Amino acid sequence: MKLYKTFTTLVLTGGLSYASSLAIYQDSATYTFQPKESFIGFAEGIEAKCKGNVIPLKASTACPSDDRLCQELTTLKGTAQKLKATQANIKVLNTFVSLPQPTSFDASAWIESAKMIGTEQAKLSIEEAILKQELALQSKDFKRQAPTPNALSSAQSCQEELELTLPYGQLSFSSFYEADISDKKSVTVTQYLSITNESGIDMQADDAMFFYRSAHRYIRPIHFSPWIVSKYKPQPIRKYAKPKRAPSMEDELMVEAVSVGALEAPAPVAKYLNAREYQIKNLSLPSTGMPIDVQVTQWDAPLECDVRVYPYRNTTAFYTCTFTPKLQIDSNQWKVKTEQTIINDKAVGEYREGKYILYTHAELDIKVERKPIVKREKTTGIFGGTARKKDGYSIKVTNKSDKPKTLTITERIPTSTTEEIKVKLLEVKSDKKVNYKLLKDGEIEIKLTLAAHENKKIEVLFEISYDKELKVSY
Repeated sequence: MKLYKTFTTLVLTGGLSYASSLAIYQDSATYTFQPKESFIGFAEGIEAKCKGNVIPLKASTACPSDDRLCQELTTLKGTAQKLKATQANIKVLNTFVSLPQPTSFDASAWIESAKMIGTEQAKLSIEEAILKQELALQSKDFKRQAPTPNALSSAQSCQEELELTLPYGQLSFSSFYEADISDKKSVTVTQYLSITNESGIDMQADDAMFFYRSAHRYIRPIHFSPWIVSKYKPQPIRKYAKPKRAPSMEDELMVEAVSVGALEAPAPVAKYLNAREYQIKNLSLPSTGMPIDVQVTQWDAPLECDVRVYPYRNTTAFYTCTFTPKLQIDSNQWKVKTEQTIINDKAVGEYREGKYILYTHAELDIKVERKPIVKREKTTGIFGGTARKKDGYSIKVTNKSDKPKTLTITERIPTSTTEEIKVKLLEVKSDKKVNYKLLKDGEIEIKLTLAAHENKKIEVLFEISYDKELKVSY
């Protein structure tokens, strides 16, 4: 009797068959389908239910020959067998060479034999090296697609839908975005889902759901408790014996998994249902361990871009583009492009003050240098007195390109949190008038326009006043 006995085709009243479904969460996944045979896939760590009851599963070294992963495993085993045969041939040849030498010696025959043996040894050695490399590549490829080489099957027939619960990491997805800024006044945002299947089970889902939340999350019940005020009573000091060995703890880490690819199939289309909730109809998801990128949604928004630099933190200037999203942004990983040219495939973004800022790429034509100005200190007053410390820095900005550049420089002066220390901005000066604003918390915003190959030097001076008996740091 064959191990993989085909189940009786299940037909519902009215001639309708069960629909298959897939639900992927951040900590697990559930796959429900109508089984056609007992074979499930090259899986491990899964739980199977039929009519809500757990059914036993069994592992085997045999698998159906028409299964895609079974065919890859058969090829892998064939390569391993060829390698073993080659190694055995090498061993036999070496044994033959080491046999006792004959008493009579025919030089011509020995030379001819030596040539033949040497040629065969070289051939077998090269063949062994190639087979080893081929086996390593095939093993790596199979391990990427399935967690085990053992075929998993249901030990009993299920005449209803079979529900498989897969552990964290075997099925996963993430979201990423693409921004097309070809039009400098508008951005086209495209959202994608990147789906990964490395469960060892090739899946076909009529309805697939994706949730940016955990399926299993315990929330502890909280009940109101009064806040008691009472007369203070000192607590007695207790002495505790020092444990011989401190207990160890392991932090549970949740890692956002990514991508997974498919075989050749019509490109699926994802539907945006809600923030962090998506749906795909008729999804073909073979267990290849490679990413499938599915478009979710696309929309346009007005865009404002400018060049910014924060010299006190980093002297590299960069482009930022600001827009108001039409839908919630789930992930801050972006690919930025203009038509078909990729500007940056590792750009990041963030929500700030009700808008979304995309940090697109560095502006390498702008060179910025920041240097401190020598500190000077002047003390006034007779009894106690007040110390007044003048300090500052200079910024040199150079436009190395053949085109004019406009940028925003964000700088700062110290800010005080106490009345005992006062800080004031003395001046922001340059050869020409500087357009700047002093904002809260000592932030200075400087707008600058540079002609081609022009450079400007700006000096920022401030004064800190405090009682001379105090010591300050900044």
